[in-house]
Amino acid sequence: MEIMNKKMIAEAVAENQNITKKQANAIVDCVFDTICEALKDGAKVDITGFGKFEVKTRASRTGINPQTKESIEIPATKVPGFKASKTLKDLVR
Repeated sequence: MEIMNKKMIAEAVAENQNITKKQANAIVDCVFDTICEALKDGAKVDITGFGKFEVKTRASRTGINPQTKESIEIPATKVPGFKASKTLKDLVR
């Protein structure tokens, strides 16, 4: 199983669209930066046929410090989430 990274995505875009790797890399960077900025601002990003990105909030909870065995309060955090579209799920199956 091969791992595809951002560089490989840019190379695929360059080959598919007959543009330079530098141009493709700029486009890929722009797409990822736009998604990141939207999530940072609290927006949802819905890419039809691919999936939805959104920021989810994990509630605060009580945890245990493994060294001292004391209870500690873990604060609420925001984490990025992704839900694949039905089209993507069917494609992967």
